[in-house]
Amino acid sequence: MTAAPRPSHRPSFTSLSRTEPFLSAEEAWFWTMAALTARRDGARVAAGKGIAQRPCEPDDVIKCLDRLYRQRRIDLGHARIMRIWGERGVAPCPRHAQERGDHHLWREAMSRLEWPLRVKGIVAGAPGSGAYDTGIVRFPGGTA
Repeated sequence: MTAAPRPSHRPSFTSLSRTEPFLSAEEAWFWTMAALTARRDGARVAAGKGIAQRPCEPDDVIKCLDRLYRQRRIDLGHARIMRIWGERGVAPCPRHAQERGDHHLWREAMSRLEWPLRVKGIVAGAPGSGAYDTGIVRFPGGTA
């Protein structure tokens, strides 16, 4: 018995071309939380069964978050805010005084989650072109 695949067998990646990546890390997070909540309530979450086919499973987003936590880029405070507001299905509003601190942690967490999700193709666009990427300020007349 050989370990090589059959000559007529070729992996099919056509399903990846029909997937619809998320527009932002925030959208991916809300989708992930909705799927995890449904799973907790007894639903069977399976790929390709939703309205739009996504390029990942909910666990893929959780793995990115776990990696950021292990690298100490996200701490338990970030994860707590992400869980609370993810279950609610809305982001904290900075205009409400009680939500300002949550909004700050939410923005930090989403900006740090955006990069790995873009690299994996879960979020659309080139890495570094996200809504929360505000670290680089270009000067008029500058290069780069």
